[in-house]
Amino acid sequence: MAGKHAGGHARGRDEHAPAHGHGHGHGHGHGPAPDIAVRRGPQIALTALLVVVAVATLVGVVHWWPDSGRVSKLQGSMAFTAQGATYVPATVTQVQGRCAQVGANSAGCGHVVAKVASGPDGGKAVTVEVPPEVSEAGLSPGDSLELLRIPGANGQPATFSYFSIERNTPLWVLGAVFAIAVVLVARLRGLMALIGLGVAAAVVGWFLLPAMLSGHPVVAVAVVAAVAIMYVVLYTTHGVSLRTSVALGGTLAGIALTALVAWYAVGDTHLTGVVDEGGGVLIAQVPGLSLQRVLVASVVIAGLGALNDVTITQASAVWELRAAAPDMGRAELVRSAMRIGRDHVASTIYTLAFAYVGTSLALLLAVQLYDRPLLDLLGTEEIAEEVVRSLTGGIGLVLAMPITTALAALIVGGPRTAYDRGDEESWIV
Repeated sequence: MAGKHAGGHARGRDEHAPAHGHGHGHGHGHGPAPDIAVRRGPQIALTALLVVVAVATLVGVVHWWPDSGRVSKLQGSMAFTAQGATYVPATVTQVQGRCAQVGANSAGCGHVVAKVASGPDGGKAVTVEVPPEVSEAGLSPGDSLELLRIPGANGQPATFSYFSIERNTPLWVLGAVFAIAVVLVARLRGLMALIGLGVAAAVVGWFLLPAMLSGHPVVAVAVVAAVAIMYVVLYTTHGVSLRTSVALGGTLAGIALTALVAWYAVGDTHLTGVVDEGGGVLIAQVPGLSLQRVLVASVVIAGLGALNDVTITQASAVWELRAAAPDMGRAELVRSAMRIGRDHVASTIYTLAFAYVGTSLALLLAVQLYDRPLLDLLGTEEIAEEVVRSLTGGIGLVLAMPITTALAALIVGGPRTAYDRGDEESWIV
């Protein structure tokens, strides 16, 4: 039993106190913290664990920092096009729709006329053939293209062919609209989330991918990157607080479980990790890279968003329940939080399933054309890989929910007994 001079000192600090429990920190965009007590012993143990993991993560980043020399040799080692070929921007001036019938005069259909925007042929109008799906994707005069220019031999003029539609401008506009919407609705917390997302992208681009190409252990590098991302994202978005630290603890447990289950599942199903041309390219150019391990790493990284969502919600649920019902017993607190968690986990599972269907819709449609039942094709590399990825990530997510709930219930104070009467011993912790 702890009185005001023990457990009472922590009351009212849980949201805005740093994870170490001393002084006051400030969450980004958070309202007032619920006035609850926290248990000193578990708080110190959690803080110590997070500090140890943070130090281990920093050591891992330093130890497995990418070999810049090796990465530089690999980057750009494959020629994307024929020697001497260049890419030039062009603007569509005329679209000739797809041919209405097989054998039609291809000179009058299936082409676009474009004006080269720069380079030695700047201002020149060229006619290039485009795939039917491109001409029917809403291509119209004024749209920008990227053409492949191949210089002519022996004084012959250069030839041009279609490479892609220039999409940078609409993508940047879409990204700007997204950022503005996030900041307008979520305000400072939304801004901090965007900053956390930028840091996560930097970790992936500057550490995770180059470290994998450097020959470092792929799964270990992925776990280190995932942990580093979660430290930054959680504290940046939700503020430096004990409640965020509890969510981080549950997230770290979820990452570890996901990695272990993914390691077993990928090995047990004998997945190769090679489902497209990119896999073949990696095998040829980076012989020491195990695509099986890359698949395990992809499972760990893919589950971070949903895992973070579940753990932060569970930590908040326990905090709010304790603030709303200070007389509630610890067992009932856990049961109430678990009821909230079950609903959240169920909806998250739907999210994972629908996300898979949405991203693989074209593949699922193509499967319908084969003369074999869908269940018979589940074992194919393309489908089995996505099934393993979704189920493995789901297992880690589901198990992280009760772990976070138990951790939060352990941290917060027990039921209030004599507080209203002003007794010195106000909280049973």
